[in-house]
Amino acid sequence: MHLIIPYAASHALNGPEVWAGLQLPQLQTLLGLMLRQQVLQDPETALLHLPHERLHAQALGWPPAATALPWAAWHQSQQGLPRNAPQAWMTPCHWQVGMDQVVMADPAHLHLSDEESQSLLQAMQPFLQEDGLQVTWHSALLWHAQGAMLADLPTPSLDRVIGQNVKDWLPDHPAARPLQRLQSEMQMLLYNHPVNDARDARKQYTVNAFWLHGAGTLPISGPVSAPPSVTVSTTLRSAALHGQVQAWQQAWQQLDATAVADLLQHVKTTGQGTLSLCSEHTAHTYTAAPAAWHQRITRLFKKTSPAAALQALIAS
Repeated sequence: MHLIIPYAASHALNGPEVWAGLQLPQLQTLLGLMLRQQVLQDPETALLHLPHERLHAQALGWPPAATALPWAAWHQSQQGLPRNAPQAWMTPCHWQVGMDQVVMADPAHLHLSDEESQSLLQAMQPFLQEDGLQVTWHSALLWHAQGAMLADLPTPSLDRVIGQNVKDWLPDHPAARPLQRLQSEMQMLLYNHPVNDARDARKQYTVNAFWLHGAGTLPISGPVSAPPSVTVSTTLRSAALHGQVQAWQQAWQQLDATAVADLLQHVKTTGQGTLSLCSEHTAHTYTAAPAAWHQRITRLFKKTSPAAALQALIAS
């Protein structure tokens, strides 16, 4: 059993009020039974994908140095659908244009209805098809794209870009040039779309762009499936992305009582288990391994507290 916890700590949550009163008894006990075995650290320039995504890809057996993590193709393979063609997720979004930068708003804050989403996609279809993209509606914020231009396209994770300057994350790659032109065309198309006129009248964010992510082709042949023992939690994501201290603490307590408690029970029962605690730039992986007698003595006197383990993720 391997539990991966994204946003276990966040650079957006780094004041004394974050740690005050944070009680995580299951995590406290679990850390006492584990040793830190692996550290995954972003280089000085952050990579396209967050540490928890790279750990998940590693668990799937994908090449460790891959610049593309083809989550859309992987999702299709899990549904028994064709997986060999280049694919990506497309998310409708709002770019906030300022004096010096263009910032990606959280698409979840659009509160986009299925009907609005489908209407926008329908209007965009002729342009998408002209560029060889076959796009089908999956959900309000996830459209599935397929086409040759996605084969070698390095696409940063959506979470890398939320709240950030979009220009810093636009792919700088020859394969991205048609995409940049398509973005400009869609901004003009969507500007006066009836869905956006109605949203603007209601003082809601308009949809003025899209973001491609999870692009590429699956790197291995044969059946592809997620190891059933690997779980990636999304419990802390929303609160961390928006720097909401109280919501993040409450989410951690919920996680401690559920998924962390389950892993603790598994470790106690089997003596095996893996825990990966992740921030935006760092991941620490702990494993339950038989400890030599001197290690057991050391643990008695030097137990890692949850606060110390989590703060270590954002120490640098």
